[in-house]
Amino acid sequence: MGGNKIVSKLSSGLRGEVVIPSDKSISHRSVMFASLANGESVIRNFSNGADCISSMKLFKQLGVDIEYIDEKTLKVNSSGILQNPNSNLDCGNSGTTMRLCSGILASQNFDSILFGDESLSKRPMKRVIEPLSLMGAEILSNDFKAPLKIKGHTLKSIKYNTPIASAQVKSCILLAGLNTDGITTVEEPYLSRNHTELLLKYMGANIEANNNIVSISKSELRPCKIDIAGDISSAAFFIVAGLVIPNSEIIIRNVGLNPTRTGIIDVVKRMGGNIEILSQELISGELVGDIRVAYSELKSCEISGADIPRLIDELPVIALLATQADGQTIIKDAQDLRKKESDRISTIAIALQKLGADVEELPDGFIINGKTKLSGNIELDTYHDHRLAMTYYIAGLLCNKEICINNFEWVNISFPEFESLINKLSR
Repeated sequence: MGGNKIVSKLSSGLRGEVVIPSDKSISHRSVMFASLANGESVIRNFSNGADCISSMKLFKQLGVDIEYIDEKTLKVNSSGILQNPNSNLDCGNSGTTMRLCSGILASQNFDSILFGDESLSKRPMKRVIEPLSLMGAEILSNDFKAPLKIKGHTLKSIKYNTPIASAQVKSCILLAGLNTDGITTVEEPYLSRNHTELLLKYMGANIEANNNIVSISKSELRPCKIDIAGDISSAAFFIVAGLVIPNSEIIIRNVGLNPTRTGIIDVVKRMGGNIEILSQELISGELVGDIRVAYSELKSCEISGADIPRLIDELPVIALLATQADGQTIIKDAQDLRKKESDRISTIAIALQKLGADVEELPDGFIINGKTKLSGNIELDTYHDHRLAMTYYIAGLLCNKEICINNFEWVNISFPEFESLINKLSR
């Protein structure tokens, strides 16, 4: 899969079952935290997306013994002590890798340099540099952007109020606190995804969470077995496709249902969508289950405030969903969307307008008036953004005329199997 992709309207619905790729957020954290534990950890269902591979390769550079047992299983052998890397550390396109590793590396007894690709080098790093500097970290940057030159040394604990609810910022500070004397506390305006807290606790860290306040003290992590569920942000494309393409009914197996991530399910229910959780259980400290979704007549709703951290990654495809709902959907408080792989507010608004949708761009979101028919017969650029690529593809299945998606290969960042799974459901 690569280059440009032509997508045309689906003549029948999407029907059947899919297993979507493993959770990206947990995959990143599992290989990082296993690298900080003393002993052998086994990670099952590790993501094969390019971002998570970047994290794995980086910790190999830090002296950790990581190998594949099979296609989706990693064995991580570590002394718990990271080694001075003999070259700069490549984060690829992954903001998670750069932001979390800056917290880990700031407290080490060696210096390091984190860099990334052209897209990552434009993304804001001030949000992690500032709190780490308050802990005494020394980080040189290019106007608060990568590359980050980190002079590793002992840090001091802090209490930090984050200006935005961001799991990456929170995790960065907690990971710095993991190797720092005293108690480090992070308070957010709203609770962001809490995979870091759950996995650190699962691996024996001294960590306490109370809603949007979390505290950590110096801890040794114990190695363990980690099973990773499917990523709800990947499932989101199938949820939306099932809701908006007539005659569709899809069951999505083994999806992570962490309450800090299920904002899209709550929004779909508010819109009157036909969605249900079929079963759920606790696996490696995380809630996991199956989702059934079917074509629905949808109504508009407002998405804002505490909703946003629970569905920030899903907002591009939720904006598409809103074009197929009756009435006016307002999405606000999502200004952080402008600082992702692309400016997702601007890029999505322009793309949906080109497709014939009634979308107004706000500084922090969208006003979308539905329901509108989507036209097609246009080219759309992905701007190196995997979530745009997949959103456009789902849109293409609805359009009256075919669309061309330029640089569709960016889908491989998180979901290389995306198109083949869609094809499987459309037979």
